[in-house]
Amino acid sequence: MNFNTYQYERPNFESFKQKYNSLLNLFISSTNKEASIEALNSLNSLRNNWDSKAQIAFIRNSINTKDEFYEKEQAFFDEYGPLNAELDNKYFKALVNSKFEPDLAEHFGVQFINLAKAQLKTFDSSIIPDLQLENKLVSSYSKLISSGTVEFDGKTMPITKLGPYMVSSDRNVRKNARIASVTFFEENEDEFDTIYDKLVKIRTQIALKLGFDSFTELAYLRLGRTDYDKQMVSSYRQSIVKQIIPITSTLYKQQCERLGLDKLKIYDESYRFNTGNPTPKDSADIMLKNGLKMYQELSPETGTFFEKMLNENFLDVLSKDGKAPGGYCTMISDLKMPFIFSNFNGTQGDVDVLTHETGHAFQAYQSRNLQIPEYKFPTYEASEIHSMSMEFLTWPWMNLFFGEDTEKYYYSHLSSALLFMPYGALIDHFQHDVYANPTWSPEKRKERYSELEKIYQPDRDYDGIDYLERGNLWVRQTHVFMEPFYYIDYTLAQICALQFWINNNKDKEQTWQKYLDLCSLGGSKSFLDLLNSIDLLSPFEPECISNVACEVNKFLDSIDSSSF
Repeated sequence: MNFNTYQYERPNFESFKQKYNSLLNLFISSTNKEASIEALNSLNSLRNNWDSKAQIAFIRNSINTKDEFYEKEQAFFDEYGPLNAELDNKYFKALVNSKFEPDLAEHFGVQFINLAKAQLKTFDSSIIPDLQLENKLVSSYSKLISSGTVEFDGKTMPITKLGPYMVSSDRNVRKNARIASVTFFEENEDEFDTIYDKLVKIRTQIALKLGFDSFTELAYLRLGRTDYDKQMVSSYRQSIVKQIIPITSTLYKQQCERLGLDKLKIYDESYRFNTGNPTPKDSADIMLKNGLKMYQELSPETGTFFEKMLNENFLDVLSKDGKAPGGYCTMISDLKMPFIFSNFNGTQGDVDVLTHETGHAFQAYQSRNLQIPEYKFPTYEASEIHSMSMEFLTWPWMNLFFGEDTEKYYYSHLSSALLFMPYGALIDHFQHDVYANPTWSPEKRKERYSELEKIYQPDRDYDGIDYLERGNLWVRQTHVFMEPFYYIDYTLAQICALQFWINNNKDKEQTWQKYLDLCSLGGSKSFLDLLNSIDLLSPFEPECISNVACEVNKFLDSIDSSSF
């Protein structure tokens, strides 16, 4: 098997629909639980086949957004995805109305039934044209942001390649790189505003047609959030403001002193140390070889898995012209293999991506034999636990990548975990406010973002960069456009991952076993049930954030960061 040579063929929707309905009728007419289970297994195999082709088209389109063939294939799935959702809606209705529902819940797990009930509330045939428009708008955003190039250092380059300049020891280079990074967004400000305005309005329209008061409630159900609500999230954000921001303000103050600056500016934030940020010491090829060594030594399971990923080309990590920005992991169910996508740029983030996305991929690989599509990955906040925890579980091998800067990396990585959390909460709060006020103009949204920044990032100084001063930073955050409300998930998972870090410092063997157990469960349980199954404290518990923050702060205080 090799991803690069795998032959893709567009599915025929009419043929797929005919098979789907035939199997669904077989399920509905089943006279015993065994026949129901067999019909469901066949249905899920068919659903996995469709999704596998959709994922291959998506991956190849994101690897090269200039490839006209896969651009058309992505457009095909944008159009027919909602029609497929209509079939799934009929399937979920049949499932929850089946007289064998208790037997199916016992066999497949109650989470499958709960997710079906949630998804039934998110769809109606009347919204198919609206969903198609939403998909097209998301794709237009992806294409626009992927086209971003800048003139810098005498070269034309993708924005993603500015990373090394943004952590340069030369402050003027950092500043100019930051200014260059916003040039593309400022030149296309009206287009970004138009796309997002249309997305907010069409999503609100969809929600109202489905009987919701706002898109927020619909978004939570789309994300499979079955055991917590927006009130719990709001309280959680307040805990971040109270427990985390005092620590991050101290960290920024210490950074300012280390760098010998009067005031920390936006372009200084990523430059952590006067001796330079920890950076990978080797080329991407050697990094991947060291990654294999790391995973072979971590466990037999990770060693076998990562070797297979490398040998069969199920990862694409180098930044190049026309490649979509960011990083992700997805699952190709028919091949029983995940795929890792990222953009290496020569910074510390390359190693973080290698561990983070591999955490996602390893979970998916461990869950590859779960037949239900909804179980391949857990819901987003739970899924991010595997990725963020893998970042910390691989600490013993960071010397392979950072050499003499390993301790500096530990400090940078752990402090960054806390520094990120207020921003994650800010993006979430911003989206809640936007969808509570869908008639806001683009200018009003930006004003609100600036207001929230003063709460969540009180130490931020844009140094007069007009585009950022006007509240535009969020536009670069692809999740806001492509996966609304999927961002607080990273902070929830971060709290859980830091618990793994704390536990791993006490008992490595037991902690690794719990990590394996969590991976093998896939998405078969809800977020809070997954935490309960491996004895992790919920981030929604009042004492959780304070306990974790205390342990992290204690470790950071034990390191003399002024020596870096």
